[in-house]
Amino acid sequence: MATVPWLEDQQMTFPDIEAALENPDGLLAAGGDLSVQRLLLAYQSGIFPWYSDDQPILWWSPGHRGVLYPNDLKISRSLRKVLTRQTFSVHVNRDFPAVIRACSEPRSYADATWITEEMQAAYIRLHEQGYAHSIECYQGDKLAGGLYGIGLGNLFFGESMFHVVTDASKVALAHLTRLMQSFDCPMIDCQLDNSHLQTLGVCEIPRSHFRTIIEKHAQPCYQVDWTQVSRRLPAW
Repeated sequence: MATVPWLEDQQMTFPDIEAALENPDGLLAAGGDLSVQRLLLAYQSGIFPWYSDDQPILWWSPGHRGVLYPNDLKISRSLRKVLTRQTFSVHVNRDFPAVIRACSEPRSYADATWITEEMQAAYIRLHEQGYAHSIECYQGDKLAGGLYGIGLGNLFFGESMFHVVTDASKVALAHLTRLMQSFDCPMIDCQLDNSHLQTLGVCEIPRSHFRTIIEKHAQPCYQVDWTQVSRRLPAW
């Protein structure tokens, strides 16, 4: 049985992503912690954490990465109607903790969540330091859907999305892509591809190509000042 390196808390390095296992696809290391420093290093290296409460922290870099090129978002006729009718008011970073809590709620297709309380606390710390961001859709004062992820350079590393009102998460994604276009963002990371994401325009690229993009764009010289982003995004 293949094994992966164990990271000690004080060890602020990761194995090279090309050392990730093929089965399970992308498992690179275990252990360590979810400190801001380690998480930023992980994303800058093409790595993300993904594990459940009964496991140690597991770090992944799949052989192929699901990504969305901002210009390639597929907007269906029905979604375009929702956007033009302004069914939702769309905000940035209005209530990040509420978004990540909502994303952690059980889904109809899964009994457990990987967004554990430990993960929530870690990403709220990232948000408080200006690295994690949420796009939120409201109907009145009700949070109807949204998404969250990490902003490094002019890239966005998507983590999760949710909706309690039909199309709310898709509207959040549409506004995210428009926002990232304004930053000249070449790619939104979606981590793993699936049939639902494919309907929105997500595709797979090899890990080596993904690495080339993040090595260039997840850098301070490209850093977007999210504090200058309007808290309420303009209508579509």
